Amino acid sequence: MNKATAKALIIVGLTFLTGLYFYNLVPDMMASHWDFRGNVNGYMSKFWGLFLMPIISFVIFLLLVFIPKLDPLKANVDKFRKYFEGFIMLILIFLFYIYVITLLWNLDYKFDMTRLMIPAIAILLYYSGVMMAHSKRNWFIGIRTPWTLSSDVVWDKTHKRGAILMKITAVLSLVGFFWPDYLLYFFFTPLMFTVFYTMIYSYLEYKKIAK
Repeated sequence: MNKATAKALIIVGLTFLTGLYFYNLVPDMMASHWDFRGNVNGYMSKFWGLFLMPIISFVIFLLLVFIPKLDPLKANVDKFRKYFEGFIMLILIFLFYIYVITLLWNLDYKFDMTRLMIPAIAILLYYSGVMMAHSKRNWFIGIRTPWTLSSDVVWDKTHKRGAILMKITAVLSLVGFFWPDYLLYFFFTPLMFTVFYTMIYSYLEYKKIAK
């Protein structure tokens, strides 16, 4: 077990222990979902409210362990493994952060949930761009279109372009901290643009090579 795996396992264990500690402190029905304006619009039972996030964290941990072993192009994964491990760690920290503020809300500490989530989302998006810039062709991580998976050149060019767009999306999403009512325009719109642009870009780059 390497250091990254051990650290990830500690975070997962801490998430489960947190759920056990707060089991008798939270209400039987827990607030679990908020709209863009920070209003609660979803609830779940105490069991799932406390242990769904730890279960998701454990699944993410398994991805850290098994993706580098299962990928047929695992030699390529090894080339950017430290960035992949950093990304998984950041996801686990992000999930634990969301878990903690959710618990605090259900313990009657009221605050603007949307505003507290935006900076964490921006950090996650920005590091996604960092990882994308260093990623190599593989079957599990990155922008996996038929064209990127068919060519190392298309993969590299698409991911370098996508990395820039993802970082821009991260910065734009921070604007939503000041105007959460317009988060759709500062977060989802740039994100969807990045997704569709990179798909089209990878196709066009592949066609250039095919010619």
